[in-house]
Amino acid sequence: MTAIADPYQHIRDGVRALCAEFDAAYWRKIDDEKGFPEAFVSAMTEAGWLSAMIPEEYGGSGLGLAEASVILEEVNRCGGNSGTVHGQMYNMFTLLRNGSQAQKDYYLPKLASGELRLQSMGVTEPTTGTDTTKIKTTAVRQGDKYVINGQKVWISRIQHSDLMILLARTTPLAEVKKKSEGMSIFLVDLREAIGNGLTVQPIANMVNHETNELFFDNLEIPADSLIGEEGKGFKYILDGLNAERTLIAAECIGDGRWFIEKASAYARDRVVFGRPIGQNQGVQFPIAEAHIEVEAADLMRWQACADYDAGHNAGAAANMAKYLAAKASWEAANACLQTHGGFGFACEYDVERKFRETRLYQVAPISTNLILSYVAEHILELPRSF
Repeated sequence: MTAIADPYQHIRDGVRALCAEFDAAYWRKIDDEKGFPEAFVSAMTEAGWLSAMIPEEYGGSGLGLAEASVILEEVNRCGGNSGTVHGQMYNMFTLLRNGSQAQKDYYLPKLASGELRLQSMGVTEPTTGTDTTKIKTTAVRQGDKYVINGQKVWISRIQHSDLMILLARTTPLAEVKKKSEGMSIFLVDLREAIGNGLTVQPIANMVNHETNELFFDNLEIPADSLIGEEGKGFKYILDGLNAERTLIAAECIGDGRWFIEKASAYARDRVVFGRPIGQNQGVQFPIAEAHIEVEAADLMRWQACADYDAGHNAGAAANMAKYLAAKASWEAANACLQTHGGFGFACEYDVERKFRETRLYQVAPISTNLILSYVAEHILELPRSF
């Protein structure tokens, strides 16, 4: 059979060439030190990969979600962690699709060039989790400014971002007809906010993922920080969330392929009882099954990308792609670790690091249970379960 040419091969080749400069030892060192891969992020920015989805008139490449997903997939497939850069891509959507012309003219060229970074989105709160409509952080208009009070949690990359997309309630929940109304989104300049009403407290966690708890105490931001129309923020934020879930799916597919390639190579080379362990069906079948599931998840990833890039509602495909890919990558991780046996726990093989990284996506940015609820209610038309 003749192989079908990959239309994204040039992107894969370019990202792989860059990632080759940041080998396993680099990522191992970053993980060991609980550091941030500043050199890698800078290289990705300078090469233009993080501005792929910014329109050409603003200095970007004007590519779609499909191309962006390939970029992040390849980072993970090469053994890196695209969780350190993905925020720049999906956070930018909220600004691109809903920002004023003045906001886009000012910020997008600076994001494309790397002068500014938009790596953070402040949505989740300690008492609401994914029940977003119950958020308690408020933004009150006072003349030419908004005053922010409240708390956010699990907000990533604050220390390495200049800007943050923030969701806050501008109309009390008791005063709106629908609970999804009355929330607004703002573009917060973190350079001005931190120490002037915004306090950041890092959260130590099992993965080297830079994430934080935020405390807002009468933080004042300019009124023109508002993105779009006041009270419509929940609708706007969904644009970014569907892109986020699709990109996370691509990252999981990259992880899954890394695990499968790693396990297959080890199973071919590791000889026990005079034969490669990969000759045993008990070893090869779990790897083969993981490969099948990753390939199936990949098909749903392309559906989500196609829906999003065509301007259609990508909610269903994006959620299902994220569910399938996160599940497939986790099963591939387990197969890889089991194949390596005790060596899978040794840091020098990188399996344990990637094992921890991919486990995150069963929980974030949306848990598997919430996706099942979404499918049950919005696709199967079953009664709402929460």
